[in-house]
Amino acid sequence: MKVLKFGGTSVGTAQSIKAVMDIVEQEHQANPSLVVVLSAMSGVTNLLVDMAERAAAGNDFSKHLAALEIRHFEVVKQLLDIPQQNPVYTRLKIYFNQLEDLLQGVLVLRELTPKTRDLILSYGERCSTLLISRMALQHFEGAVYVDASEVVKTDSNFGQARVNTDLTDLLIRGLASENEGKVLFVTGFISSNEAGQVTTLGRGGSDYTAAIFASALGAEEIQIWTDVNGMMTADPRIVKKAFSLSELTYTEAMELSYFGAKVIYPPTMTPAFLKRIPIVIKNTFDPAFGGTVIRHDCNENGLPIKGISSIDKISLINLQGSGMVGKAGFSGRLFSLLARERINVMLITQSSSEHSITFAVQPADAERACKLMEQEFELELVAQKLDTPVIERDLSVLAIVGENMRHTPGMSGRLFHALGRNGINVRAIAQGSSEYNISVIISAHDLGKAVNAVHDAFFVEFNKTLNVFCLGTGNIGKTLFAQLQQHSEYLAKQLSIQVRIAGISNTRKMRFSVDGLKLDDWEQDLDAYGEPADLSAFVARMKEMNMPNAVFVDNTASAQPVAFYEEIFKSTISIVTCNKIGNSASYSQYETFRDTARKHGVDFFYETNVGAGLPIIRTLKDLMVSGDRVQKIEAILSGTISFIFNNFKGDANFHDVVKTAQDKGYTEPDPRDDLSGKDFMRKILILARDAGHQMEAEDVQIESILPKACLEAKTVAEFYASLKAEEAHFNNLKQQAESAGKVLRYVGQLYEGKASITLQMVGEDHPFYSMSGADNVIAFTTDRYKDRPMVVKGPGAGAEVTAAGVFADLINVGAN
Repeated sequence: MKVLKFGGTSVGTAQSIKAVMDIVEQEHQANPSLVVVLSAMSGVTNLLVDMAERAAAGNDFSKHLAALEIRHFEVVKQLLDIPQQNPVYTRLKIYFNQLEDLLQGVLVLRELTPKTRDLILSYGERCSTLLISRMALQHFEGAVYVDASEVVKTDSNFGQARVNTDLTDLLIRGLASENEGKVLFVTGFISSNEAGQVTTLGRGGSDYTAAIFASALGAEEIQIWTDVNGMMTADPRIVKKAFSLSELTYTEAMELSYFGAKVIYPPTMTPAFLKRIPIVIKNTFDPAFGGTVIRHDCNENGLPIKGISSIDKISLINLQGSGMVGKAGFSGRLFSLLARERINVMLITQSSSEHSITFAVQPADAERACKLMEQEFELELVAQKLDTPVIERDLSVLAIVGENMRHTPGMSGRLFHALGRNGINVRAIAQGSSEYNISVIISAHDLGKAVNAVHDAFFVEFNKTLNVFCLGTGNIGKTLFAQLQQHSEYLAKQLSIQVRIAGISNTRKMRFSVDGLKLDDWEQDLDAYGEPADLSAFVARMKEMNMPNAVFVDNTASAQPVAFYEEIFKSTISIVTCNKIGNSASYSQYETFRDTARKHGVDFFYETNVGAGLPIIRTLKDLMVSGDRVQKIEAILSGTISFIFNNFKGDANFHDVVKTAQDKGYTEPDPRDDLSGKDFMRKILILARDAGHQMEAEDVQIESILPKACLEAKTVAEFYASLKAEEAHFNNLKQQAESAGKVLRYVGQLYEGKASITLQMVGEDHPFYSMSGADNVIAFTTDRYKDRPMVVKGPGAGAEVTAAGVFADLINVGAN
């Protein structure tokens, strides 16, 4: 014996009903003893509720009723042979006439009681089950229509009736005995009290009906056929990477379904659990998929949790005051009151001092709950032993569920790290001693972001997604996109990281996509579909999208984006930048950026500020974190100047070397921007600050390479003319160095709290003697590296190496 239940979407159209019949026919061939429980057609129950409320408000419902009738008649016309249609039309017409009479009565009385509401709602299941049972007769003999209200007996709690199990089991077994060998097509959701008045089992109660029949008949399996591939790790509408679970325990399924997973109705588990009947969640539209099996014992699958579920709208009520402390029975008095008034409490937390109790309820119940509490505790409120209850609105519950949690240390830490990392404030926490469930209450605005962040944190076999917003599409920006596209497969396989470009902007246009912009045609896409660029609007949209693991990448050399850094940090968005202006402005700004990032738990990576793709800042920080003390730093941190002096030797003249550097793209359009030492100064300043020195730009002493006439030239052409005119000066410097067996190097130094950049002559014993191309080099003299400094050396200019440095910083954000 198997019990199959089909939900509203499974019986929503003629096409889906055909799929249902194929499944039933296939199961019938393998097992003649079947019970098929059916919901109302999708949307019908909501329409019935709407018509009832319209009638109660004195509004016309006739158009909706006519549309409902036509919808059912159309299905009959499409699925039943012509000779079989009239009897079904007649029976359906009787149902619709009865429904119209009921609604007309509500309209006249302007009153909709729970009893009348249940009776009205019962017609959804009656109509769908009738027509499907008649269709089944075309496929096999012995299909019987069963109105469950005749056998499922309950109390008179209309809308959420409690089942009289003993009587119901007796009636169901009698029904099955009378119809042995036949397929029973049963109305889900509906039942009746001792007086024969129709009751309902609660929204989603068709699952419960299936479990009640399975328990009474000792079924071997309950199949719940719906429109998704079983129960998933999270709501797939929120988390694109959610995946189906092959099996769950009853407890896990109960926890997931209670906290928002709509695949199965929570009470369904109780009858199945008591008889240990497996429940299989299947997809009507993909019947070949195995689905999810809910059973008593599950095999180990290595997952730390089984799923993440949520309730998107709840309200939090907080009651506090000294009158609660140490007072026995206070909590019982509070929750007994709420239970009597049928207010469901979804989550409870209480401070250890007993000074406050916080609990979550449905938003519709919040005001009523507060009024009841004010009446119940009126004396305590007047005596100021209790404060007036406070309601917090626009909240959601997120819960992680799994039996493995109690065997795995650090589950809470991983959850709260993921939430904190994304700036999600937790208003309340609840965890049972069984450790099957950890629930947190957060802002409803943050729910999507939170579920995605937590999913990334726990299901590590699926890639962690960085949602990146890129500013600047020049050489560095373009090269970065090319590198990300080229290495995306490596990032996914080796580092379990996916970089998704959620926004791009340059000075002309900007473009956004929640699902990520394609990097193979981003330029054409930006030009064709981008909106006018506006930096303030770009930042505002990035914040509004509220995506998890968000990173702002500044690939510009402009001061404008820097003005938004602090705001971005406060929005819990990490920043990766090759823009030196932010960190080399005032020390107070540098300190503000560092402290704000730390306070909000995000990253601020700017490796390319100093050494392009070289790990200079990271090396310095690692030395300091490990307890080493930096005594001296020497560096050549201008790839442009490095190239010039590496090639200014032999017969070469300074003018030609500078012109070659410009032709190769190493210099700015005006080479004086490099040769003035200002860019070098910014790098030394940032390095000094990261080494712990409170230093301003004017504290860095700069020895100019260029004579005054070169610096004061009005145009680039005049500058080059001045270089030629000063050739003797530069040749003299070169000859002095060569005669001493040395080479010219423009060296920055940090020593004893002072920073300087000077033109030096260094010999073969110096680590900067052997240089080539546009290399940068830095030497750290520390307590550990005293006799032989630690040297970091490599290319220090060019879009490729700078973009690679930005790339590396991005990956480091993903690793945190």
